[in-house]
Amino acid sequence: MRHIVLGVSPLVFRLLTPKKGPRRAEVNELALLVGRDRKSFILRLEQGVEYHTHRGVIRHDDLIGAAWGSQAPTHLGHPFLLLRPSTDDIVRDLKRTTQIIYPKDAGYILMRMAITSGCRVIEAGTGSGALTIVLAQAVGPKGRVYSYEVRPEMQRLARENLKGLGLGKNVEFKERDIAEGFDETDVDALFLDVQTPWDYLEQVHGALAGGGFFGCLLPTTNQVTRVLAALHESGFGLMQVEELLLRPYKAVPARLRPMDRMVAHTGYLIFARAIVKDGE
Repeated sequence: MRHIVLGVSPLVFRLLTPKKGPRRAEVNELALLVGRDRKSFILRLEQGVEYHTHRGVIRHDDLIGAAWGSQAPTHLGHPFLLLRPSTDDIVRDLKRTTQIIYPKDAGYILMRMAITSGCRVIEAGTGSGALTIVLAQAVGPKGRVYSYEVRPEMQRLARENLKGLGLGKNVEFKERDIAEGFDETDVDALFLDVQTPWDYLEQVHGALAGGGFFGCLLPTTNQVTRVLAALHESGFGLMQVEELLLRPYKAVPARLRPMDRMVAHTGYLIFARAIVKDGE
């Protein structure tokens, strides 16, 4: 039954409505702990577990049920902020054995290649799974990421990283040399993180939908020149080359200035669209 309150202003009605309490950390959630020295740790909350930091021991049981954004002390009394980790935090904390695609590039890749919920996306060169995580979050349960990797040890690591984040259901891993081609067709986007992307553009074009998005990242200009020439010859158009430089600042009102270090050149981003060839 629907109840209607008569003669009560919207402001009073809002004041009479019970407010929800603060959101609290629960068992099996990922938590980010940040100390006063800005050192941080990511852990999955489990009952009865202790986490040892450089400032003392934190009991998981003290974190479970605590409000997000609150402070949790170690057994030595040193406080840590209890926060939800961002995707940036997760990727930077990722267990890895190879160079990863940095968050500054990964987020831009999503926007430039229109990768959103429900998309079907191929990536080749899984590596440690950093970009795989970003793609899997973006496409969601209604989409699909097909991740190709020729090195079995790297794919095992990526599977482990994705499973730990609960994103494995959004990804289909394939251990194969992409020179043999892709199983999928009509995908929305395809990203290559391999040394010689020009060797696989025919396979890429065959997997993409008409007008689909292609992207790759390369560290040197001679590689970029070579892939651009190959794109022109392989049925692609609207090529673009871009580089992102991220410059952080000291967030102190009285001493606002650039940080001494910055994430500068990480690679050149190349984007293109698959054009329908004559006769197709």
